[in-house]
Amino acid sequence: MKQKITLKKIAQELNVSISTVSKALKDSSEIGLETRKRIKAFAKFYNYRPNNIALSLKHRKTKTIGVIIPEVVHYFFAQVIDGIEKIASENGYNVVVALSNESHEKEVINMETLADSLIDGFILSLSKGTMQSQDFHHIDEVMSQGMPVVLFDRISDLINCDKVVVDDSQGAYQAVNHLISKGRKNILLLTTQDFITVGRLRTQGYIKAIHDSDLILNNDLIIKVIDNKNSNAALPALESQIEKTLTKYPQIDAIFAVNEIYAAAALRVLRQASMQVPDKIALVCFTDGLISKFSSPTLTTVSQHSEEIGKKAAKILIDRLSSDDNDAPYKTEIIHCTVVERESS
Repeated sequence: MKQKITLKKIAQELNVSISTVSKALKDSSEIGLETRKRIKAFAKFYNYRPNNIALSLKHRKTKTIGVIIPEVVHYFFAQVIDGIEKIASENGYNVVVALSNESHEKEVINMETLADSLIDGFILSLSKGTMQSQDFHHIDEVMSQGMPVVLFDRISDLINCDKVVVDDSQGAYQAVNHLISKGRKNILLLTTQDFITVGRLRTQGYIKAIHDSDLILNNDLIIKVIDNKNSNAALPALESQIEKTLTKYPQIDAIFAVNEIYAAAALRVLRQASMQVPDKIALVCFTDGLISKFSSPTLTTVSQHSEEIGKKAAKILIDRLSSDDNDAPYKTEIIHCTVVERESS
């Protein structure tokens, strides 16, 4: 008896990507003819069947929602899941959570595996790998089978589905204006690479606040962290960059970080350099989590109301699953941020 074959196994055996296998089996012209023939022949020999074939059985509802998040170390994602759980429980749904670990391949495998288990719908925050590759074939495939998807936080305009997003640009604008109102004029930004949507939007908010306050924008005061895998792995390099920038620009009087992890790295550097917070340098970050609340000093933050994001995403998904209108227009819910002032500013 031949072994059960999966997209991942085919990709490994033929030394191609999962995306290539998926597109070849759909006879996509993006894949060369010879490669398509080779993949199709291999799949046929092993009697491959798409794992999510069961998605077409719409009458077999399991009352289970699949949630895929990039990583679990962020308090933000834990709170989102808490919000999803509350709404799901109220409506008789179970929740299954999977981690992509910022990997596009892992995200694809998770979605394929959960779809095979007859998950009714997905709530998903895109991995850094998926955002960088701009490969959304797995999401398109699930949705083409009639399974709804709700994206939250990290999204793409190229995916036509329901979304719940934070007003990241406005939140950053508020945070930087808060620092400026305290008399800070030389503000260091710790942000992500631009392919990560939330980081790009928060950078835009920072730049707008600088311009609107008639301050001079210094691009040397924007550190974009190379952070393809996970935040923790990038911290030593980030700390080194912060040290060098503070040495080169001693006039820096504030730091704005786009997440708590970057803020913790900054706080560590400042402590080692005996720079008092907020007397010498003020510090503000996104994510009103445990690091912010229990660090010393406590950190002023931009609260994204993460539990509310989870509740909104779950309600949108369950409403769509309960509706008979398969052509209902997709919606995008925007959650507005608030600045929570603490000791660091």
